[in-house]
Amino acid sequence: MGKAVPKIIKHRAKELLATYPDKFCKDFEKNKQFIRSLELPFTKLEINLMAGYISRLLDGEES
Repeated sequence: MGKAVPKIIKHRAKELLATYPDKFCKDFEKNKQFIRSLELPFTKLEINLMAGYISRLLDGEES
C-alpha cells in the first residue's frame, strides 16, 4: 500500500528542498523543526506531511 500525499504538499516540499537543500536531512524530527522555524503559514498536518515526504525523498524511497 502506498503513501497518499497530496500534490500540493509534494509541490511545497520540493520547493522548500530546492530553496534550502543543505538544511534538510533524512531525520523526520529535524525536518519538522526546520519547517516550523521558517514560520510559514502551514498547519501542523501540512508540516508533518512535508517533513515526512522530504525525509523519504532524501532516503531514496521515492523519485
